[in-house]
Amino acid sequence: MTDIAHAQFRPERDAKKAMITGWKRKCPNCGTGEMMNSYLSVNDACPDCGEELHHHRSDDGPAYVTVLISAHLFGALMLHLFEKYRPDVWVLTLGVSLAFIAFASYMLPRVKGCFVALQWAKYMHGFGQNR
Repeated sequence: MTDIAHAQFRPERDAKKAMITGWKRKCPNCGTGEMMNSYLSVNDACPDCGEELHHHRSDDGPAYVTVLISAHLFGALMLHLFEKYRPDVWVLTLGVSLAFIAFASYMLPRVKGCFVALQWAKYMHGFGQNR
């Protein structure tokens, strides 16, 4: 059966709900099981419901989106701080760089969870083939 024929029998999955659940790093199917077993490593299957998660293909997407968001926020912050307070360049650079690294480190696993959940919701890369 082709993918088009399979699409007729697939139940609609709520992408927004799945992405919110993915942001919390939980399984997009049940919402309770842990999606990740370490900082960025996705479980092969949900420990609670058994939903297979190994199909994901997030590659560089989460890193790109994380840097895109972080750079826009911290670029504007750096410009604002420089214009308003005129700190020494090394103080500004060091402070904003450390804050950028902390923020990006916080965002990266959450953005990756959103990517995996969106792929699950849209039946991409083999999600839902066995059903």
